[in-house]
Amino acid sequence: MPIHTEKTFESAIEEVLIAPECGWLKGSNTDYDRSMAVFPVYIFNFLKASQPKAWEKLAKIHGADMERKLLDRIAKEMDLKGSLGVLRQGFSDYGVNFKMAYFKPESNLNPETMGLYGQNLLHVTRQLYYGIGHQKSLDLVLSLNGIPVATAELKNHLSGQNIFHAEKQYKFDRDPAELLFRFKQRAMVHFAVDPDAVSFTTKLEKGQTRFFPLNKGNGRAAGNPNNPKGYKTDYLWQQIWQRDSFLDIIGRFMHLQVEEIIDKSTGKTKKKEAFIFPRYHQLDAVRKLAADVKSSGPGKNYLIQHSAGSGKSNSIAWLAYRLSSLHSMDNERIFNSVVVITDRRVLDNQLQDTIYQFEHKTGVVKKIDKDSTQLAEAITEGVPIIITTLQKFPFIIEKVGSIKKRNYAVIVDEAHSSQGGTASRKMKEILSAGTLEEAEEEERDPEDADNYEDELRRTMATYGVQPNLSFFAFTATPKYKTLEVFGVKDANGQPKPFHLYSMRQAIEEGFILDVLANYTTYETFFKLSKAIEDDPLMNKRKAAIAIGRFVNLHPHNIGQKTEIMVEHFRQVTCRQMGGKAKAMVVTGSRKHALRYYEAFKKYIRDNGYSDVRPLVAFSGKVIDDLYPGGVTEAQLNKFKESELPERFDSEAFNVLLVASKYQTGFDQPLLHTMYVDKKLSGVLAVQTLSRLNRIAAGKTDTFVLDFVNDRDTILKSFQPYNEYTTADLEPNPNLLYDLKYKLEFKQIIWQTEVGNFCKAFVNRKEITRNQAALNTSIDLLFPVSKD
Repeated sequence: MPIHTEKTFESAIEEVLIAPECGWLKGSNTDYDRSMAVFPVYIFNFLKASQPKAWEKLAKIHGADMERKLLDRIAKEMDLKGSLGVLRQGFSDYGVNFKMAYFKPESNLNPETMGLYGQNLLHVTRQLYYGIGHQKSLDLVLSLNGIPVATAELKNHLSGQNIFHAEKQYKFDRDPAELLFRFKQRAMVHFAVDPDAVSFTTKLEKGQTRFFPLNKGNGRAAGNPNNPKGYKTDYLWQQIWQRDSFLDIIGRFMHLQVEEIIDKSTGKTKKKEAFIFPRYHQLDAVRKLAADVKSSGPGKNYLIQHSAGSGKSNSIAWLAYRLSSLHSMDNERIFNSVVVITDRRVLDNQLQDTIYQFEHKTGVVKKIDKDSTQLAEAITEGVPIIITTLQKFPFIIEKVGSIKKRNYAVIVDEAHSSQGGTASRKMKEILSAGTLEEAEEEERDPEDADNYEDELRRTMATYGVQPNLSFFAFTATPKYKTLEVFGVKDANGQPKPFHLYSMRQAIEEGFILDVLANYTTYETFFKLSKAIEDDPLMNKRKAAIAIGRFVNLHPHNIGQKTEIMVEHFRQVTCRQMGGKAKAMVVTGSRKHALRYYEAFKKYIRDNGYSDVRPLVAFSGKVIDDLYPGGVTEAQLNKFKESELPERFDSEAFNVLLVASKYQTGFDQPLLHTMYVDKKLSGVLAVQTLSRLNRIAAGKTDTFVLDFVNDRDTILKSFQPYNEYTTADLEPNPNLLYDLKYKLEFKQIIWQTEVGNFCKAFVNRKEITRNQAALNTSIDLLFPVSKD
């Protein structure tokens, strides 16, 4: 066998899987039924060995035709429940109940249960010919008790291919209508693998198929670290696909997530389904946390620093379920209850739906939406998983401290630090009339301004260490003080999080956008605009009109800044994302927000604009010259304060002017641009700018125009979480000429080709012919790869 081929790669993986320590069996093509997309002989072997009495009972009912009828029944059950449902819940045939898999019990007190767990048959089958009417094959198919669970396409760099070729193969050469690939019905996850990287998808949708990375991370970056002992990706088959691990993922991680999406144009609700398979950091975090608790027992605190885009909702759901059923080395249940603190309604429903799929019974999760009496009852009764809010945290600490013989886990989701500004700030109901400078000074957030972490620290300090309480805090941006209290010490004695998924890795893996990539101060923006205006080659008529307002105005007051923001929004932002892009204006105080709102409305009205539609957000009442009795956000916007997120999500509004509110915990993927007129630093700077980083359809970048902060302060604020930055020191128009020279010198682009393209693009009279000319020009620049 040639050393550079994929078959060698296949053999290396198979060899590890069928070794005793991994616990797989070698599968065969001849055992596969293409019409039913299962391995009948493996199904029969499992059922006969694990449930002989049920097998004999059904054999008496069906007689000689039993095996065919049994397969038909399993197929119908998979049509109804899906393959995951059948593996978890089993199936019934003529009143005879069968299990289709046994998952490892939390304790080993019952030898019979452990014995049944050992009856599971896991097979790895190479080069499986899977379809009818063709001879296409899959590199690997992984099955559990005869039901295909996963497929894999392998690529080897030595043969000139990589993971992206495997993804392309799934997208364009694997028919989602094939029974084996049919969503929910058979294989639930599909892996693309090469020696350096792994990705997966749980739903084939041809060209729309989305793959997710399953990489360990390389330091704080994406990818995988070098492996001196072999392939960088051998953790996949040595650890993730190892028998116990694979069964654990099927039994306690994979689940069907159902989202209800409202079509804004019709108002109708439709369901979007997706199988959730854990990414590496999620799997790693949950397992390491559980292992540490199992070893150490209750009474420890854990800080989990997972960036936005990490999938915290699922991580919290999996951890809550794992902790609620975790047993000690002595087979004692470790926690009587797990309390999840969050303000996200999505997480409330997701927790209940996800855990119901694992347990298939109600009452495991209880949401506390009333008073503390209801919470006390849930804690006393030992409800496995309790969901509540931060406001009840002091009561929880006091209550669990009084029940000495019971242990509790508290999981805190940072996303609750939401729309009201910092958690501990007691804003005055009415701001006294004064200057803008006084208002800004009164409401200024210092670098170490309190947030929910400080509330938690203060509460825990008040009640002291509780030996029967373990605390698990999920945050993307922990303060150093929080790391000191809840972190673990590294080799140098410095505190660090128990588990880390960095902002840098999330950006490189494509789950969030880099908000620093297009961050610029107004001073820099002004210089660049002026340089372009002064350049005779760049300063053509349209360009001059577009930047004229910026270069002729160095803003000092709200009116001037408003003009710059509105014109930039109209010329740049509102053209992004198919015209759906939105912007946020971050102001220095509530009075600033009010003044900006009035300035925006006036400028828009004076210029007859209809494409800039602002809202304002601030707490309490603000007194101003126009409003001597004070005015509220709701009075200005003309709807309830609680309605703002939903209203801003609609097409009716596209600019949000804020004062503290919505700077943290506000998730609006359509936010593309931020105009900053407030001093920011530290965690608040990161949290504020990160409002832009969510991924959305058509969103390829973001833009920040900062009127008051210096670049170094912002970059320094991001450094602990990002570990790198892509914001350039100074934009220099000469770099464009340098690049143009390099391209022309390499003869990558010829001016004649550019000219022909421009002529075809500008001339719209003969669209069909000119489109062909455009493609001809592009083909010369970018010839299609034979790959």
